[in-house]
Formats: sequence, C-alpha cells, structure tokens
Amino acid sequence: MNDQEKKDLALRVEQALETVRPHLQVDGGNVEVVEITEDMRVLIRWTGMCESCSMSAMTLRAGITEAIKGKIPEIMGVEAVNGVVFV
Repeated sequence: MNDQEKKDLALRVEQALETVRPHLQVDGGNVEVVEITEDMRVLIRWTGMCESCSMSAMTLRAGITEAIKGKIPEIMGVEAVNGVVFV
C-alpha cells in the first residue's frame, strides 16, 4: 500500500469512527486510532471513561468493529491496544 492509499484508508477509518464517537463521548469516553497495520487490522486505544468501562468489549465488537468493517470491508479486524480483540 502506498502513502496515498494509507492516508485514504486512515481517513475512511476516522469517518467510520465518527459515527460511534458521540455515543462514547456522552459517557466521558472516546477512542483513537493508533495504527492501521499492513495486514489490515485497526489498532485503537480507549480513552477517558472507556479505558475502565466494563462494556468496552461489547462496544468494540458491536459498535466500533461493525462501524469500521461496515464501511471498509477490507479491514480484517479491530484490536484495542488497551483492551480486547475482535475479528
């Protein structure tokens, strides 16, 4: 993947995350993209209240992963660097 493709992919991931961020922010949390790996996995970091929330695993699976993979089917999985992994 060339640099422009990486930038385009990162923009698409951010756009997908914007659909779930309001739900996180209402409870004092958020998520940030750490990296998009060569094998098409998105690494995220929970921030704010999401770091210690017992519902983060469900949110990752049902909210974040679905939002990203729904808009970007070539993404193979989403992993939280400070949490759990879902593919």
